[in-house]
Amino acid sequence: MNTVTKSRIQGLYAITDPSLCPNDQLLAKVEAAIQGGAKVLQYRDKTQSTEVQIKMASRLVTLCRQHNVCFIINDDIQLAKTVQADGVHLGKDDSAIESARETLGQNAIIGISCYNSLQRAQQMQQAGADYVAFGRFFPSRSKPQAPQADLQTLIQAREQLEIPIVAIGGINRNNAHQVIGSGADSVAVIQGVFAHETQTAITEASRQISTQFTL
Repeated sequence: MNTVTKSRIQGLYAITDPSLCPNDQLLAKVEAAIQGGAKVLQYRDKTQSTEVQIKMASRLVTLCRQHNVCFIINDDIQLAKTVQADGVHLGKDDSAIESARETLGQNAIIGISCYNSLQRAQQMQQAGADYVAFGRFFPSRSKPQAPQADLQTLIQAREQLEIPIVAIGGINRNNAHQVIGSGADSVAVIQGVFAHETQTAITEASRQISTQFTL
């Protein structure tokens, strides 16, 4: 495991969505989330051309570094390398860890989706993942068909895993305490942050989630 990962993958983990964060609003909305306490940002937008992705991700890298926020690219190892992101988040392809490590280097943060499978999480930790994500825990508008995860998986993962644990799926300020209390080091949020229309509302929603880690 990357030795700095435990300190960087924690708290509110905000994930962009092109339907909620169009390019002309992206930086302002992300900065609002950071002002509310977001510690990690994942750029996820598969609707744009490579050129536009590089442009927007490069701007986000700069913003995140100004605020000491960990910047992760969703499922695109080459884009992560091009913009010098802190790391990449990968999905179902187990073999991608080795490829990502070879491309991005030993200091890159590599996260893996594990859905509701503790066995998969253990395998991914063994394979070199720096953090794992479980979910969805609640009904999700972003990924309504995602596999259902349960809190018991988080509790068991907390007991058995050494790497940071991220919870995702329908998490907002009203239910975040459930996954945090079950062992999540970090909560990944899309709608619960970026569905708010104003920057002030985004900051407040982010703050209300972030402060639950200190209760």
